[in-house]
Amino acid sequence: MKILIIEDEMSIQTILKTYLEEFGLEIDLANDGLDGITKFQSGTYDLVLLDILLPKIDGYAVLELIRKDTSTPVIMITALDKDDDQMKAFDLTADDYITKPFNMCLVKRRIDAVLRRSQKTVDAQRNGDASAMLKHGSLVMDLVKCEVRVMNKSKSVTKKEYELLKLFLENPGRVYTREILLNTLWGYDFVGNTKVVNIHIQNLRKKLGGDYFETVRGMGYRLREDK
Repeated sequence: MKILIIEDEMSIQTILKTYLEEFGLEIDLANDGLDGITKFQSGTYDLVLLDILLPKIDGYAVLELIRKDTSTPVIMITALDKDDDQMKAFDLTADDYITKPFNMCLVKRRIDAVLRRSQKTVDAQRNGDASAMLKHGSLVMDLVKCEVRVMNKSKSVTKKEYELLKLFLENPGRVYTREILLNTLWGYDFVGNTKVVNIHIQNLRKKLGGDYFETVRGMGYRLREDK
Protein backbone atom coordinates (compact mmCIF):
# COMPACT_ATOMS: atom_id res chain seq x y z
CA MET A 1 0.00 0.00 0.00
CA LYS A 2 1.30 3.44 -0.96
CA ILE A 3 0.24 6.61 0.85
CA LEU A 4 0.87 10.25 -0.06
CA ILE A 5 1.12 12.63 2.92
CA ILE A 6 0.56 16.30 2.00
CA GLU A 7 1.59 18.24 5.09
CA ASP A 8 3.74 21.37 5.53
CA GLU A 9 4.77 20.77 9.17
CA MET A 10 7.98 18.74 9.03
CA SER A 11 7.58 17.36 12.55
CA ILE A 12 4.15 15.91 11.69
CA GLN A 13 5.50 14.57 8.40
CA THR A 14 8.25 12.74 10.26
CA ILE A 15 5.93 11.29 12.92
CA LEU A 16 3.42 10.01 10.36
CA LYS A 17 6.05 8.62 7.98
CA THR A 18 8.08 6.87 10.69
CA TYR A 19 5.05 5.30 12.35
CA LEU A 20 3.27 4.14 9.19
CA GLU A 21 6.41 2.67 7.65
CA GLU A 22 6.61 0.31 10.63
CA PHE A 23 3.49 -1.40 9.20
CA GLY A 24 5.08 -1.89 5.80
CA LEU A 25 3.34 1.06 4.16
CA GLU A 26 5.19 2.97 1.46
CA ILE A 27 5.12 6.72 2.15
CA ASP A 28 5.65 9.72 -0.14
CA LEU A 29 5.78 13.26 1.24
CA ALA A 30 4.72 16.65 -0.15
CA ASN A 31 5.42 19.96 1.58
CA ASP A 32 2.65 22.12 0.08
CA GLY A 33 -0.51 21.87 -1.97
CA LEU A 34 1.14 22.39 -5.35
CA ASP A 35 3.82 19.79 -4.61
CA GLY A 36 1.11 17.45 -3.38
CA ILE A 37 -1.12 17.57 -6.46
CA THR A 38 1.94 17.31 -8.73
CA LYS A 39 3.10 14.13 -6.99
CA PHE A 40 -0.41 12.69 -6.89
CA GLN A 41 -0.92 13.20 -10.63
CA SER A 42 2.44 11.64 -11.48
CA GLY A 43 2.15 8.61 -9.17
CA THR A 44 -0.25 5.89 -8.06
CA TYR A 45 -1.50 5.97 -4.47
CA ASP A 46 -3.91 3.89 -2.39
CA LEU A 47 -4.70 6.77 0.00
CA VAL A 48 -3.89 10.43 0.65
CA LEU A 49 -3.46 12.10 4.06
CA LEU A 50 -4.17 15.78 3.42
CA ASP A 51 -3.75 18.88 5.56
CA ILE A 52 -6.03 21.85 4.86
CA LEU A 53 -3.89 24.85 5.85
CA LEU A 54 -1.21 24.39 3.19
CA PRO A 55 1.03 26.90 1.36
CA LYS A 56 0.41 27.66 -2.36
CA ILE A 57 -2.80 25.62 -2.69
CA ASP A 58 -4.97 24.79 0.32
CA GLY A 59 -6.19 21.28 1.08
CA TYR A 60 -9.74 21.94 -0.10
CA ALA A 61 -8.48 22.91 -3.56
CA VAL A 62 -6.15 19.89 -3.63
CA LEU A 63 -9.08 17.61 -2.79
CA GLU A 64 -11.16 19.12 -5.61
CA LEU A 65 -8.34 18.47 -8.08
CA ILE A 66 -7.93 14.89 -6.86
CA ARG A 67 -11.67 14.26 -7.24
CA LYS A 68 -11.71 15.46 -10.86
CA ASP A 69 -10.05 12.26 -12.03
CA THR A 70 -10.13 9.69 -9.24
CA SER A 71 -11.96 8.26 -6.23
CA THR A 72 -8.72 7.57 -4.33
CA PRO A 73 -9.52 7.69 -0.58
CA VAL A 74 -8.58 10.99 1.09
CA ILE A 75 -8.38 11.58 4.84
CA MET A 76 -8.10 15.18 6.01
CA ILE A 77 -5.70 15.78 8.92
CA THR A 78 -6.02 19.34 10.15
CA ALA A 79 -6.20 21.72 13.08
CA LEU A 80 -9.55 23.05 11.81
CA ASP A 81 -12.17 21.50 14.09
CA LYS A 82 -15.38 23.45 13.45
CA ASP A 83 -18.46 21.72 12.01
CA ASP A 84 -18.41 24.01 8.96
CA ASP A 85 -14.82 23.00 8.16
CA GLN A 86 -15.75 19.32 8.34
CA MET A 87 -18.93 19.80 6.31
CA LYS A 88 -16.97 21.53 3.55
CA ALA A 89 -14.48 18.65 3.44
CA PHE A 90 -17.25 16.04 3.27
CA ASP A 91 -19.08 18.07 0.63
CA LEU A 92 -15.89 17.83 -1.44
CA THR A 93 -16.02 14.02 -0.89
CA ALA A 94 -13.34 13.54 1.76
CA ASP A 95 -13.52 10.00 3.16
CA ASP A 96 -12.66 10.91 6.75
CA TYR A 97 -11.61 13.87 8.88
CA ILE A 98 -9.07 13.81 11.72
CA THR A 99 -8.29 16.83 13.88
CA LYS A 100 -4.93 17.74 15.39
CA PRO A 101 -3.51 16.83 17.84
CA PHE A 102 -4.11 13.16 17.07
CA ASN A 103 -3.24 9.73 18.41
CA MET A 104 -1.11 7.78 15.91
CA CYS A 105 -2.72 4.44 16.79
CA LEU A 106 -6.13 5.90 15.94
CA VAL A 107 -4.82 7.43 12.72
CA LYS A 108 -3.63 3.97 11.65
CA ARG A 109 -7.00 2.43 12.46
CA ARG A 110 -8.85 5.13 10.55
CA ILE A 111 -6.56 4.49 7.56
CA ASP A 112 -7.28 0.75 7.79
CA ALA A 113 -11.04 1.38 7.98
CA VAL A 114 -11.07 3.69 4.94
CA LEU A 115 -8.96 1.24 2.91
CA ARG A 116 -11.31 -1.63 3.84
CA ARG A 117 -14.34 0.35 2.70
CA SER A 118 -12.59 1.30 -0.51
CA GLN A 119 -11.78 -2.33 -1.28
CA LYS A 120 -15.36 -3.41 -0.56
CA THR A 121 -16.60 -0.86 -3.07
CA VAL A 122 -14.19 -2.17 -5.71
CA ASP A 123 -15.24 -5.77 -5.00
CA ALA A 124 -18.92 -4.87 -5.20
CA GLN A 125 -18.42 -3.19 -8.57
CA ARG A 126 -16.52 -6.25 -9.81
CA ASN A 127 -19.08 -8.81 -8.66
CA GLY A 128 -22.30 -6.81 -8.82
CA ASP A 129 -25.45 -7.73 -10.68
CA ALA A 130 -26.07 -5.27 -13.53
CA SER A 131 -29.73 -5.06 -12.51
CA ALA A 132 -29.04 -4.40 -8.82
CA MET A 133 -31.02 -1.34 -7.77
CA LEU A 134 -32.41 0.07 -4.54
CA LYS A 135 -35.47 2.26 -4.96
CA HIS A 136 -37.52 4.53 -2.72
CA GLY A 137 -40.08 6.58 -4.60
CA SER A 138 -38.20 8.74 -7.11
CA LEU A 139 -34.89 7.93 -5.40
CA VAL A 140 -32.82 5.21 -7.12
CA MET A 141 -29.43 3.77 -6.13
CA ASP A 142 -27.55 1.84 -8.81
CA LEU A 143 -25.32 -0.60 -6.91
CA VAL A 144 -23.13 -1.41 -9.91
CA LYS A 145 -22.46 2.12 -11.12
CA CYS A 146 -22.45 3.41 -7.51
CA GLU A 147 -24.78 6.14 -8.68
CA VAL A 148 -27.65 7.93 -6.94
CA ARG A 149 -30.50 9.46 -8.95
CA VAL A 150 -33.58 11.47 -8.04
CA MET A 151 -36.24 11.96 -10.70
CA ASN A 152 -33.72 10.38 -13.09
CA LYS A 153 -31.16 13.13 -12.33
CA SER A 154 -27.77 12.03 -11.02
CA LYS A 155 -26.80 13.34 -7.57
CA SER A 156 -23.21 13.76 -6.43
CA VAL A 157 -22.68 12.15 -3.01
CA THR A 158 -19.56 11.26 -1.07
CA LYS A 159 -18.55 7.67 -0.45
CA LYS A 160 -19.70 7.89 3.17
CA GLU A 161 -23.01 9.48 2.19
CA TYR A 162 -23.48 6.66 -0.32
CA GLU A 163 -22.85 4.02 2.36
CA LEU A 164 -25.23 5.76 4.76
CA LEU A 165 -28.00 6.05 2.17
CA LYS A 166 -27.51 2.41 1.11
CA LEU A 167 -27.95 1.23 4.70
CA PHE A 168 -31.27 3.07 5.02
CA LEU A 169 -32.53 1.90 1.61
CA GLU A 170 -31.74 -1.71 2.50
CA ASN A 171 -33.66 -1.39 5.77
CA PRO A 172 -36.68 0.87 5.13
CA GLY A 173 -38.58 1.81 8.27
CA ARG A 174 -35.83 0.77 10.67
CA VAL A 175 -34.76 3.39 13.20
CA TYR A 176 -31.00 3.83 13.53
CA THR A 177 -29.47 5.55 16.53
CA ARG A 178 -26.43 7.74 16.01
CA GLU A 179 -24.34 5.18 17.96
CA ILE A 180 -25.41 2.30 15.70
CA LEU A 181 -24.62 4.34 12.60
CA LEU A 182 -21.21 5.29 13.97
CA ASN A 183 -20.38 1.68 14.85
CA THR A 184 -21.68 0.30 11.56
CA LEU A 185 -20.17 2.80 9.13
CA TRP A 186 -17.27 4.39 10.98
CA GLY A 187 -16.25 1.41 13.14
CA TYR A 188 -16.22 0.64 16.86
CA ASP A 189 -12.83 2.31 17.20
CA PHE A 190 -14.08 5.63 15.81
CA VAL A 191 -12.90 8.52 17.96
CA GLY A 192 -14.03 11.83 16.57
CA ASN A 193 -16.88 14.29 16.53
CA THR A 194 -20.07 12.24 16.96
CA LYS A 195 -21.92 15.03 15.14
CA VAL A 196 -20.48 13.54 11.94
CA VAL A 197 -23.69 11.48 11.56
CA ASN A 198 -25.88 14.59 11.83
CA ILE A 199 -23.65 16.35 9.30
CA HIS A 200 -23.97 13.52 6.78
CA ILE A 201 -27.77 13.29 7.20
CA GLN A 202 -28.00 17.06 6.76
CA ASN A 203 -25.86 16.91 3.61
CA LEU A 204 -27.98 14.12 2.12
CA ARG A 205 -31.18 16.02 2.82
CA LYS A 206 -29.75 19.04 1.02
CA LYS A 207 -28.39 17.10 -1.95
CA LEU A 208 -31.33 14.77 -2.56
CA GLY A 209 -34.10 17.29 -2.01
CA GLY A 210 -37.38 16.03 -0.62
CA ASP A 211 -37.60 14.76 2.93
CA TYR A 212 -36.37 11.18 2.69
CA PHE A 213 -35.04 11.03 6.24
CA GLU A 214 -37.25 11.25 9.30
CA THR A 215 -35.85 12.28 12.69
CA VAL A 216 -37.31 10.10 15.44
CA ARG A 217 -37.15 12.23 18.58
CA GLY A 218 -34.91 10.79 21.28
CA MET A 219 -33.95 7.81 19.13
CA GLY A 220 -32.36 8.54 15.78
CA TYR A 221 -33.22 8.46 12.08
CA ARG A 222 -35.18 6.31 9.66
CA LEU A 223 -36.14 6.38 6.01
CA ARG A 224 -39.51 8.07 5.70
CA GLU A 225 -42.31 5.78 4.50
CA ASP A 226 -42.66 5.71 0.71
CA LYS A 227 -46.17 6.85 -0.11
